[in-house]
Amino acid sequence: MATLVLHLPGSPPTPFPLLKPLVSVGAAADSDVRVPHMRGLVAIQFDGRSFTATALEGAPLVVNGRKRDRCALEDGDTLDVSGARLVFEKADREVAPAETSAATARTEATALAVTRLAEFAQALGREPALDRALIRLLDSIVEVVKADKGFVLVVEGGPPEVLAARNFQQQDIEDAVERLSDSIVRRALDTKQPVIVSDAINDEQFNASESVVNLKLASVMCVPLLLRGEVSGAVYVGNDRLASLFTPRELLLMTSFCSTATLLLEHAKTLDELRADKAELQSRLDAQAYGDIIGACEAMRDIFRKIDKVAATNIDVLVTGESGTGKELIARELHRRSPRKNGPFIAINCGAIPENLLESELFGHAKGAFTGAIAARPGKFQAASSGTLFLDEIGEMPPPLQVKLLRALQERAVTRVGETKSEPVDIRIVSATNKDLEAEMNAGRFREDLYYRVNVVHLHLPPLRERGDDALMLAKFFLTRATRELSAKVKGFSRQALNAIRHFRWPGNIRQLENRIKKAVVLADGPLITPEDMELRPEHLDPILPLAQALENFRNRYINDVLERNGGNRTKTAKDLGVDPRTIFRHLEKEAEERGEALPASSDDALEP
Repeated sequence: MATLVLHLPGSPPTPFPLLKPLVSVGAAADSDVRVPHMRGLVAIQFDGRSFTATALEGAPLVVNGRKRDRCALEDGDTLDVSGARLVFEKADREVAPAETSAATARTEATALAVTRLAEFAQALGREPALDRALIRLLDSIVEVVKADKGFVLVVEGGPPEVLAARNFQQQDIEDAVERLSDSIVRRALDTKQPVIVSDAINDEQFNASESVVNLKLASVMCVPLLLRGEVSGAVYVGNDRLASLFTPRELLLMTSFCSTATLLLEHAKTLDELRADKAELQSRLDAQAYGDIIGACEAMRDIFRKIDKVAATNIDVLVTGESGTGKELIARELHRRSPRKNGPFIAINCGAIPENLLESELFGHAKGAFTGAIAARPGKFQAASSGTLFLDEIGEMPPPLQVKLLRALQERAVTRVGETKSEPVDIRIVSATNKDLEAEMNAGRFREDLYYRVNVVHLHLPPLRERGDDALMLAKFFLTRATRELSAKVKGFSRQALNAIRHFRWPGNIRQLENRIKKAVVLADGPLITPEDMELRPEHLDPILPLAQALENFRNRYINDVLERNGGNRTKTAKDLGVDPRTIFRHLEKEAEERGEALPASSDDALEP
């Protein structure tokens, strides 16, 4: 074992075994050999065969009576520094292995790298969490290249941040940032090329670096992590404990390992993001769900507020909206929040039952009332007693039945087909339609008195295309449910798919969205659903309008919204919007002209041009 013996005036000689590849001599408290009041720093480096003394930071190094900046040491050499004398005593050290042994070692190192990479991939499949993956990555690389420590850094628009730091004993390293050479990391990130500093003290570019000197680095490698040509981070390993220094072969092993591991880590990162997205979705659902209804847009929140007020009463409710907007869910939520929640919820589709059978379905029939009536049977009205009756697609009901329905609603009593005696029913009526009942009423297809009877409280569901980010929230909810029901391996949506969902008009609304997602889950080839999987090609999305046209469309919609809130009062609408009443008149006149209709008269005092 080589030794450096320190001779100080008035003190006995003190031996310092040279156990590390880099030993520092200086006045600092963290120097390996401390010489009080010494100026500068002397580094004693072992390269596996010989020792070299190097003067740093202006240290006054004198070797065997001659001032030197750098000198190879031989047994018995004396080093004079700032009034202190150091004697170098050389002993037998382990020399480099023979050529055959070196070839064997290289083969074993390559085999170890392949084995560790395979184990890393398998472990990532079993436990894809990113933090654990980074630790496995570092432990494997440190073992493969026989490093003393390793670090994974990430770059996200700012200075590199250390995500994981491990030593050769597979332990976490504290104060990781302070153990890195900033200059070496920056060079790897800036050039996007691996950096190897096999001999830090003798490297002309880095031997004057403060971090290299202070950290007593003997050998360093830093490999940037590239994904699609962009730097996402770096893996950094240092060697200040092992006798051997890094060579280009270790750099090749580390670079190959990192190149493959980067793809695996990207997979783990994607899964981590999907888990976080799922947790965020669940949190948003918990915060924004209204029973079984999901909605966060203002129009839906307004409907929820109305349901809260109406549910506790027996008032009949009319729910309108395009097909697939969830009208039955609203009816069920009204029932669930009402005092009738423990009673039955009975639904009937008035447009799906033939006219000659609809009366029997609604009111029941007596035995022998018609051919095939072999026994008396109650109708939906009787079945819903003490609960809620949901009349879906009431706009499809034939006019003759509308009269009988009106009487049943007014009297809360029904008469079975084939009988004359009525029986009372204790029910609440919720009706729904995707038709414009006012237009149907004006056309004589729907009775006016029935319209006002079922339309005590009106809830209009907006189409999905007008509900903003609700479409994204619903899509993620349906995906979670579909993957669970179908045992599919799909993990989420691509960014392009989310953008397509957000901008598609969804003529079939929520029902169409759910069906498209189920189909995509079954047919998708990869872990992420793409626009093609959902058949949402660019030509199916809303066209991009010129800004002037988009502003005009928004202006028209906003005027109509305010008019509706003000009950059609043009003067109040003009006042609220801060415009001349003539502006509102011209807006309405233009819309009526486009529809080919006459402008309806107004009861307010709006001025006409």
